[in-house]
Amino acid sequence: MVETRVRASDVVGKTIVSEETGRKFGVVSNVDFITESGELLNIVVEQPTKHLQELGLKADDRGRLLIPFSAVKSIGDFLIISEHELI
Repeated sequence: MVETRVRASDVVGKTIVSEETGRKFGVVSNVDFITESGELLNIVVEQPTKHLQELGLKADDRGRLLIPFSAVKSIGDFLIISEHELI
């Protein structure tokens, strides 16, 4: 299997979409990670939709919603996440 590398700068600005429903959740503002290990932690969301705000996700110190990176299923034209893993 061929690995495809994606840079954080390639992800910022992409629309976040639910894998299950196709609903839009907002736009990727940034990616949180641990610098020592490179472990990806969260997708920082800007322009969150009302539906995403109602899911009770954690927020950063600036009030931006955080989607755990473990919920990310694929990255292409959109960032596809599993809504079931957010609940």
